[in-house]
This record gives sequence, structure tokens and C-alpha cells, in this order.
Amino acid sequence: MACLKLGSKSEVFHLDGRTWLCSTGLASDVIVEVGETSFHLHKFPLLSRSGLLEELIGELSEDENYCSLQLHDIPGGAKAFLVVAKFCYGVRLELNPLNVVVVRCAAEYLRMNEDYGEGNLIMQAEDFLNEILGNWTDSIKVLETCEEVLPHAEELHIVSRCINSLAMTASADPSLFSWPMSVKGAAQSPEGVRFWNGLSTTAKPHAVNEDWWFEEVSFLKLPFYKRLIRAVESGGMNLEKVAGSVMHYARRHLSLLGRQSSFPNGNRAGPASTVSAPSDADQRNLLEEIVDLLPDQKGVTPTNFLLRLLRTSMILHASPSCREILEKWVGAQLEQAALEDLLIPNMGYSVETLYDIDCVQRILDHFMLMDRDSVDYSSNSIVDEGQLSDGSQALTRMTMVAHLVDGYLAEVAPDVNLKLQKFQSLAALIPEYARPLDDGLYRAIDIYLKAHPWLTDSEKEQICRLMNCQKLSLEASTHAAQNERLPLRIIVQVLFFEQLRLRTSVASWFFVSENLENSQNLSANLALVRNEVPVQAGTRRLDQIVAVDDMKERVSELEKECLSMKQEIEKLVKTKGSWNSFLKKFGLMLKSKPDVNKKPSKPSCNGSEELPTSIGPLMNGKENYENKELRD
Repeated sequence: MACLKLGSKSEVFHLDGRTWLCSTGLASDVIVEVGETSFHLHKFPLLSRSGLLEELIGELSEDENYCSLQLHDIPGGAKAFLVVAKFCYGVRLELNPLNVVVVRCAAEYLRMNEDYGEGNLIMQAEDFLNEILGNWTDSIKVLETCEEVLPHAEELHIVSRCINSLAMTASADPSLFSWPMSVKGAAQSPEGVRFWNGLSTTAKPHAVNEDWWFEEVSFLKLPFYKRLIRAVESGGMNLEKVAGSVMHYARRHLSLLGRQSSFPNGNRAGPASTVSAPSDADQRNLLEEIVDLLPDQKGVTPTNFLLRLLRTSMILHASPSCREILEKWVGAQLEQAALEDLLIPNMGYSVETLYDIDCVQRILDHFMLMDRDSVDYSSNSIVDEGQLSDGSQALTRMTMVAHLVDGYLAEVAPDVNLKLQKFQSLAALIPEYARPLDDGLYRAIDIYLKAHPWLTDSEKEQICRLMNCQKLSLEASTHAAQNERLPLRIIVQVLFFEQLRLRTSVASWFFVSENLENSQNLSANLALVRNEVPVQAGTRRLDQIVAVDDMKERVSELEKECLSMKQEIEKLVKTKGSWNSFLKKFGLMLKSKPDVNKKPSKPSCNGSEELPTSIGPLMNGKENYENKELRD
């Protein structure tokens, strides 16, 4: 820490209770009272250096030789006046970053300028300030001491000079620093000592990270920190670095932000939280100020941090405008969110659900609105390659959000207080094209049906309409076909589309086999003409013939399984009613038993396709799907 030594005389001041006495051998002729402390001094050393003291002593000494002064308003109080008194007597003293501000303000208050002696205290303090404001650590200490005499420091522009110096240093390239940057808590290298003049040092140089200044500025009071952030932001600093500093400051001072529990009764606080427990009003004000400091540019602040701020704002009952801003920011980059961060506990006075579903729905509304503004899917005009790329990126974002929402629905579905309409409204916000598969949505629906067994059949069918049975994977279809919680109509749809998928697969296999046979005949004819059939080609054709035979055998086995499955379903339906009336109810007609050796019909020329003649088999997979996807 830099210092400036003034004066040459030995110490002549000593304290007696609350009274400072000057032992110069002469009787005191003036008493200066500062607060509860009194100074027994002499007139001449004081009035020769201070314009204010000369004026006051002159007014009181006209009629008597002994006078008493009261300087209760002097900046810095008794400590600052003691330094002033030592300077007037020429006693040795030391100016350092911790006392120079109060001394400078006290000297200004006492009018200790060059009119009352060359090299007076105002000039000495100013010169020292200009010297140390070029150093980061000393500037931090000077700024912190400004709070004690803030109005006077503001008037002398000491605060603004400290802010500008710190902002300039923080924005500079760390590799260009010509002084060692101290980091609180960092141990000194045992290999040597760094000297300021750089003439002798055995310490190895170390790289300085771009976030080196985050820790030290996090100890500043909020008003000073706000001004520093505004200064570095207006100076053109990267917004990611600005957001990083604000996040570091928030983690240090917002005690609730570091809690890992999803609920407010969690008693674990982050390691960077302050030891003292500030009031909720102070914490609420701090949170709103931090939100105001964060850059509003999309993608600058991580989504998980914004969601933690949002959760904390609900615990502290922050203003609606603050929460609305956070919800909009989260919605703008919702695809970056994690499921655990979206599980915000319900903080309302009338708690209906375990988690705040309405908040997530508002966030999702903001996302859909911004996504609709960024890419216009309804436009039929010709677009260039760049616009197509933007649309593809937006579709990827929508798919990620769809996966996130499906996972969120599965987490909140076990809540018995979750109303059907709220579940439906949240799931319906995601457009159908955003889900390549509906397995995640089916999983959430199944969990909801299990947690709400009292739903009527119409309500079950209503919630099942949210998913598309054609977009279920094989495992999901297998599970759904044997799921007793699903309505019978949905099970039939699943079986129908699975049978249709099977028939299409079989038809494609036959199409491939016919192409292989034609290729074999053509190759055989060419070989007979040329009479140059290599041994390897013959072996390859033999393998192809074997493959086709295996394919035909597999198709035959699949059709036998179809017939067996249809017979089992017939037995199942006969126990409940007529099979024909069951099929008429769902618009299906059962044909006679098909010949297992007959090939399935191919698609017609006009693009239409025959309906399956039986309800297709679903391979054994329910157990695997339940173990992998569902929480039964």
C-alpha cells in the first residue's frame, strides 16, 4: 500500500481520556472541540495554515487571549482533525489510501490552500490522490473510504475519479498491466517476491484472467458498484463480462440465491453468501437493482441464473415488473434452460399446486411470441438461403423446448391438485411439428392418468387427444397397447397404426426383394452372353438368393403372428360384447381370415393404401418401455 510521509518533528500529541494535549512547553491558548473530543492547542500554528481557523480565532480573540472553537461539522471527525493538527505543527504523519480522502475533505473544509503556506495540506493530499488512483488496489480502498464523507467526496469529484480509474483498468487488456494485480485470498508465490520497479524479481509471471476484477469489486457498496458497472458498460466492455461481474456480485450478497433446495425452507446457503442476515426489504431492493444492472441482450446472461433470480424474486415478493422482466428474458432463451431450474415452487398465498405452473406458462408464452416474431412460418413468399437457415434454427429451438416441456409435464403430473385444463393448456402450447416423437408427451399423460384415477372416460380421451398415436415409437406403442389406464379408443388407434406400419414395412421388403430378383436375372443374362462369370460374382448372387429366401420366411412369420394376435383380440372383445358392433363403433370392418401365404396388397397407383385386414401384432416390449421411460 502506497503512503506519503509528511513532517519531520517528533510526536508531541498524547491522549488523556478524551482530550488531546500538545506538549510543546507552552501553555495552550485555544481549545478545539470536535464531537466529544477536545484538543488543547496553540493559535499560531493553526491560523497560519487554515483560512477558516484564522477567521474564527480572529473573531473570538478580540477581547480575550484564550478562546474555544467548535468544529463538529468537520469531515472525518476527530481522527481527521488530529492529522490536520499534526500537519500544522510539522509533526511526522503518514497519508495512505485509507485516510487521504477524509484528510482531503477536512483540508478543504478548513481552507488549507496555498494562500496559507506553500505545500499546504490540500495540495499534498491532491498530489497523493493523483498518484495512487493509477493503482487498482489503492483505488478500491480510496473508493471504499469515500462512503464516510460521501457528500464532501462527491463535491470534490473524488468518487467519480475513482470510478473512472477502476473502469479504465477493468476494461484494459490484462496482458498490458504493468503492476501486479492482487487477488484477495491468493497466496504469495514461494519462488520469490515481485517488486514494483521490476528490477529484481524471481517470481514467474502468471496469466491474468479476464474476470480478475470480479472478486474485488464485489465488496463495494451497491451505489458505488452500480456506478462502476455503468461506467464499464458505457466504455464498451463486452456484455458477457458485465453480466459475469453482476452475477458474481449477486451470488455474494443475495443469500437466498445460493440455496440449492427447490423450496424456500431449504437451509443450505451458498458459500459466497454474506455472514449477516439482511432484512427481506434490503434483499428485495438489492435483487431489483441487480436485475436493472443485467444487460437485456439475449443470450448474455445464462438462463439458469435468470431462473434462480426469478425464484428468489418470488420468495422475496419482488415487484411484478421485476418478475415480468425476468420471465421475458427466460422466455427469450428458454431452449437453454434445464428441467430442474424450471421447477419453481409455488409461492402464492393460495397454493393450489406444488409448482408454479402459471409462471412456466407465461415463460412459454413469451418464447412462442418471440419465436413467431423471429420466423414467420405462415409466409408463402420465396426466401433466401439465410432465411431458411434461420427457420431451421428456430425449428431446432422449438424441438428443444418441446422436449423440455414434456419433461416438465412429467414432473408436475403426479400432483393431485393439478387440474386437467391447466395440464392441457400447457401441453397444447407446443405445436405438433415441434415433436418428432410423442413418447415424452405420452409418458407425461400416463403419469397424470395414474395420479388422477378418478377421471371419467371422456376426460381421459380429452387428454389423450394431445398426443399423436402415429408418432409413438415401437416401445411406446407396445406399452400403450397394453396400458389399462388408456381409453379403449386410444388403444385401438395405437393397434391400427402399428398394423399399418407393419404392412408398410412388409411391402417395402417385398419391393426390395423384387428389385433384387430383377437384378439377378439381368446379371445372369449378361453372364450367359459373355460366358465370363467370375467365381466371386456367382458367390454374391448365391448370397442374394439366400437373403431373399430369408426375407420371405420372415414375412411369413410376421403374418402368422398377425393372425394369432387377431384371434386373441377377438376372444378379448367377445367377453365384453359383439365384435361387429365394436368395429362399427370405431369405423372398422373385420374381414375373413387372410391367407398367411398371401402377400399384402401394395399401394395403389393413385397413392391410396388399403386398410389392414387385422389388428397388427405388437412385439414384446412393454416391460422394457416401463423400465426405461415410465415411472409406474
